[in-house]
Amino acid sequence: MACILPVEGVYPLFGTDCFIAPNATIVGDVVMGDQCSIWFNAVVRGDVNSIRLGNKVNVQDGAVLHATFQKTKTIIGNNVSIGHNAIVHGCTLHDHVLIGMGAIVMDNAVVHSHSIIAAGAVVLEGTIVEAGSIYAGVPAKKVKNISEELIHGEINRIAENYIRYASWFKEPNTISEKTSLSE
Repeated sequence: MACILPVEGVYPLFGTDCFIAPNATIVGDVVMGDQCSIWFNAVVRGDVNSIRLGNKVNVQDGAVLHATFQKTKTIIGNNVSIGHNAIVHGCTLHDHVLIGMGAIVMDNAVVHSHSIIAAGAVVLEGTIVEAGSIYAGVPAKKVKNISEELIHGEINRIAENYIRYASWFKEPNTISEKTSLSE
């Protein structure tokens, strides 16, 4: 079972049709929209401040969402993918954003809509990521404007794929007659 705990009497709230992996951790003041997924070993810690997720947000394996006590909240829009082992801390991610694997987005950063943070990038505290852009590097800097192809081919595709992947875990695990464990 997933670790879902209250903090000082405040329980996480979930929208409809969400998937929470059995070893995910979600605690405290977390409010999640519809069709969200929190994957294996992901941690969403709303203990020191609030975390808000819109609809169709996927927090992939090993990612951490947190905030800073009495200073920064974490606010995530709709149709957002947070890649494996990423850290999203006390910042705002607008709609249609992709945070790459292992990326870090720090306090008071704002990632505007239709943007990609490349894998391994570090978005420093207070950085404002322009809408429709790709940021990469350490520290993260704008590398180019994003094309419509990347918006649909990456940002939207990944968010939709994670809704599909989550559905695989909602159905009973069955082995068809044609499948053998020895194959």
